[in-house]
Amino acid sequence: MAAAEWIKRIADDERKRDAVRAKEDEIVSRKADLVRQNGRRFTDELLATVTRDVDAFRDEFAGDLAREIVVDATSPQGGFVVRKPAPSAVTLTLTPDLTAAAMACHYRFSLTNGLPPREDRIDLLFFGEGETLQMRHQSTGQVFATVDALSEFLLVPVFTGRPR
Repeated sequence: MAAAEWIKRIADDERKRDAVRAKEDEIVSRKADLVRQNGRRFTDELLATVTRDVDAFRDEFAGDLAREIVVDATSPQGGFVVRKPAPSAVTLTLTPDLTAAAMACHYRFSLTNGLPPREDRIDLLFFGEGETLQMRHQSTGQVFATVDALSEFLLVPVFTGRPR
C-alpha cells in the first residue's frame, strides 16, 4: 500500500528539519571544540595584552599613585582582576567559563560622593570563524577580532575611572 501524498509531504518536511538540526548540532560541536582547544590560550593572551596595556598606561603617569593600576592573575580558572586605586577606584574582574563559551566582566566603580559603588556587568561570548576564536559582546553584538581590541574595550573604563 502506497502512502498518501500528504504523508509523503510531511515525511519530506521532517527529513529537511532533521537535516537542519544535524547541521546546527555540528556547528555547536565545532564551536565547543574550538573553545575547548583555544579558549584558555585566548584568555592567557588577553591577560598578557591587558598586562602590557596597563604597564604602558602606568608608564605614562610614572609616580602618580592614583594611576598605579595592578593586574592580579591568581585565579586558577584563568580569570584575573584589574584594580585602579582611589580617588576614582575601579575593579574589573574577568571570569572565563569555557564550558559555557563565555566570559563575565564585572566592573565596580567606587564613587567619591559617598554613594554606594556602581556595578556594571558585561557578558562576552566566545565564537569561532574557522579556526580563529573571537569574542562578541552579548548585548550589542560587537565583535572583538583581536585581544588588542578587547583589551582596549575592557580597559578604557578602568583607565578613566568612568563607566561606559
